[in-house]
Amino acid sequence: MNMKNQHILVVDDEAKLRDLLEKYLSREGFTVATVEDGHAMDNYLAKNKVDLIIMDLMLPGENGLAITSRLQSLNNNQPIIMLSARGDEVDRIVGLEVGADDYLAKPFSPRELLARIRSVLRRSLASSNTSEQDNEESFNFGSYYLNIANHKLTKNDEEIPLSTGEYTLLRLFLEHPDRVLSRDKIIQLTKGYERSSMDRSIDICVGRLRKKIEDDPGSPLYLRTIWGAGYLFSPEG
Repeated sequence: MNMKNQHILVVDDEAKLRDLLEKYLSREGFTVATVEDGHAMDNYLAKNKVDLIIMDLMLPGENGLAITSRLQSLNNNQPIIMLSARGDEVDRIVGLEVGADDYLAKPFSPRELLARIRSVLRRSLASSNTSEQDNEESFNFGSYYLNIANHKLTKNDEEIPLSTGEYTLLRLFLEHPDRVLSRDKIIQLTKGYERSSMDRSIDICVGRLRKKIEDDPGSPLYLRTIWGAGYLFSPEG
């Protein structure tokens, strides 16, 4: 899968880091633009299409969490990798909960960031390519309809915004109905890299997805936890 010329937007108020990432990622074949805050990001996105956003958490004015949440509410589907000088697990969890696709604590190795970028883009590109191949395919469960061609989830004709990670996870479950999937298997199928024992990204994304498809996320009918094994999706509810 060719990722050359994929367009990345870096949103960070550290000029030195913006310059470093622009040079490093450009050498790796990406088209890179950088901005210093959410206002500049909005102006850039109004005129340009990007394939992935690298978002700093601690920004002047509107912070990265608020920006990510706002983009999700507007149904902007660019994948987001969040950066933070604070490696606190709470920050990481909140970042993933508001819709970031991945999270990396500062300081980080540019090679580690590159691996995360490639993984997120690979997943996004794979979904797009599959949609082009079978753009008539769709899934129904309960009152919900997932259109594979445009990545849209609707309930009674009302659209429910999904992040890239939420869409990928929901489609994975719909393609493996009534089957228990372990966290490691889900990571392997969606992220493409091994998780650490502390990685809670799948659990967090499942929680986000439940809030969008379950009448009572605390007592899910579609997406159930199978303790000690993983998750099971039952389209019949």
